[in-house]
Amino acid sequence: MASILSLPSPSSLLTQHSSTFKGNVRNLKSSICQFPLIPIYKNNKNGVQQRKLMVVAAQIQSAVVSSNVRFRLDNLGPQPGSRKNAKRKGRGHAAGQGGSCGFGMRGQKSRSGPGVRKGFEGGQMPLYRRLPKLRGIAGGMHAGLSKYVPVNLKDIEDAGFQEGEEVSLESLKEKGLINPSGRERRLPLKILGDGEVSVKLNFKARAFSAQAKEKLEAAGCSLTVLPGRKKWVKPSVAKNLARADEYFAKKRAAAAANESPEPSTA
Repeated sequence: MASILSLPSPSSLLTQHSSTFKGNVRNLKSSICQFPLIPIYKNNKNGVQQRKLMVVAAQIQSAVVSSNVRFRLDNLGPQPGSRKNAKRKGRGHAAGQGGSCGFGMRGQKSRSGPGVRKGFEGGQMPLYRRLPKLRGIAGGMHAGLSKYVPVNLKDIEDAGFQEGEEVSLESLKEKGLINPSGRERRLPLKILGDGEVSVKLNFKARAFSAQAKEKLEAAGCSLTVLPGRKKWVKPSVAKNLARADEYFAKKRAAAAANESPEPSTA
């Protein structure tokens, strides 16, 4: 009985307790265990007063009041001001939203149901239809998308190509200069003219910018323009295009024959 009554002092419990809680202690609710009443009665045989202890050591340790409150499930709580009382709609005028619950007196928006869609302006021409059409996504899904994989001359020079090597979409991928993914994997290569090239290379690309073409021809590089994918057309349209190409080819041949000088008969 004496061992139970000899409890450690609160100061010793404070020094032994260590907590890793990093929050604000003021926001926590301290859980102080209220000790039950300890009845005192007198024993007739021995004539001494005995106390019936109704607590255990764990309850005594949790009852110690300290500034470093432990983080437990019974003292969890939201931050002050983070939770607000919900509006009690339809519960009388004293609740603040009792009459029409904030939806007005009459009209479509005061009825039950989904209401009106977003952007609806009562039947008049809405804003998104009054504005003019723009380029890009507003003008068509493919109007603002890139049609080539662009590479500048300065990037090709930094890649370390040796003289006589081929510069194409495959060789640029092997060098790690480009890594197209998604839609760009099917796009052709286009050479742009930012920078200079000091060695003679063989370029194979779908398109060259005017500045890049001028610089590469001055450096003695060979340029090969790869053919593009032909757009599918109806057979009737393809027949008319073939007839037009044949007609203009004959016309160009006749014009070239007329321009050639006739041999002299002297």
